[in-house]
Amino acid sequence: MTSLLDRVHGRRVHPRRVRVLADHLQAILSNGATVLDVGCGDGLLSATIAERRPDLRVEGIDVLVREGAHIPVTHFNGKVLPFPDRSFDDVMFVDVLHHTDDPNVLLREAARVSRRGIVLKDHLLEGWLAGPVLRFMDRVGNVRHGVALPHNYWPRRRWTEAFAALALRERSRREDLHLYPWPADLVFGRSLHFVARLEVPTARV
Repeated sequence: MTSLLDRVHGRRVHPRRVRVLADHLQAILSNGATVLDVGCGDGLLSATIAERRPDLRVEGIDVLVREGAHIPVTHFNGKVLPFPDRSFDDVMFVDVLHHTDDPNVLLREAARVSRRGIVLKDHLLEGWLAGPVLRFMDRVGNVRHGVALPHNYWPRRRWTEAFAALALRERSRREDLHLYPWPADLVFGRSLHFVARLEVPTARV
């Protein structure tokens, strides 16, 4: 069963997810930005964004560096971004922070190394059976890659509190992402995902 789910995810779900997320994310990244993709995985999403936005220069960083990644990837320890303050215009997290024990740690690091903002896609622990559905999606998408699965999902209120504690101001947010085709989106989409752009405290507009 796991092998079958892996094949379906790899052939049907993942390609659509990359296309849809690339549309959402490329629209809110800064013009002419240098972008750090934290937890970039195989880098396909960032490479797709860069194809659509040739004004961007994107590089990745991950605790697990995969062979044949689509973008340059640096290894890091999962807690400290090995770059000086204000090294990048934008820092991007795509379904990364719920894999950490404390998302605040990397959010704080992102605010440190960013000159303009943080672009974030993650989950919302909202709605009927949200926890079990999110855990299922995480297992299907990540177990074969050896990604840690602490299932650290936050409700909307907790995200808002974390942003406020770091003086990160939400410039935009979208929750109707339509990552999956109908009717799968009724189960796996609904109120479980969001994309936001956060302005760092000393952002230069």
